[in-house]
Amino acid sequence: MESLVDIYNKLLSGFGEQHWWPVTSDNKRFEVIIGAILTQNTAWTNVEKAIKNLRDSGLIDVEKIKRVDTKRLAERIRSSGYHNQKAERLKLMAGFLLKNDLSGMGLEEMRERLLGVKGIGPETADSIVLYAFGKASFVVDAYTKRVFSRMGLIKEKQDYGEVKQFFEDNMPRDVNVYKEYHALIVELGKNICRKKPLCGKCPLGNECKKLI
Repeated sequence: MESLVDIYNKLLSGFGEQHWWPVTSDNKRFEVIIGAILTQNTAWTNVEKAIKNLRDSGLIDVEKIKRVDTKRLAERIRSSGYHNQKAERLKLMAGFLLKNDLSGMGLEEMRERLLGVKGIGPETADSIVLYAFGKASFVVDAYTKRVFSRMGLIKEKQDYGEVKQFFEDNMPRDVNVYKEYHALIVELGKNICRKKPLCGKCPLGNECKKLI
């Protein structure tokens, strides 16, 4: 069985760089945080529509999200699904960010503080830590579990923290690699390693141990 590094290199060769969520300003960082919250339980295309609505309304701003009427905010993000719940979560996050300077925190403290915000689970917290603040915290999602359980490297029902630790123990602790690897796994899981996989198109070749 190939190493996680070998698998990463094959995915990178097969799909190329994904360029997910580059952060160029404080507003862009908040946009990444918004995206990490809105993408819960929905497709990214739906999130893109919601973010565009927020951008067009001038709401990609922490203080404005905190002040805006919840119903108005919910309407702007309707396309992302669970819009009332997510509007509440965005306002809670905005309030949290106004009271906490995450940029001055270390990885573990930042992650722990984020997990204390209502509606922020491990995957969302790690997405914020990695993509918004550029700290090496590997993101695990459903695609990760599907792909790597089929390869026999993890169990599909394995605990989030155990899968995260497995990757962090067996990969260089590099922010850019973590970002790229997560994005490449999503690309593989979304388009090829589906519930009914298209194995003939997989850049990993015959590495999979669970042919379906």
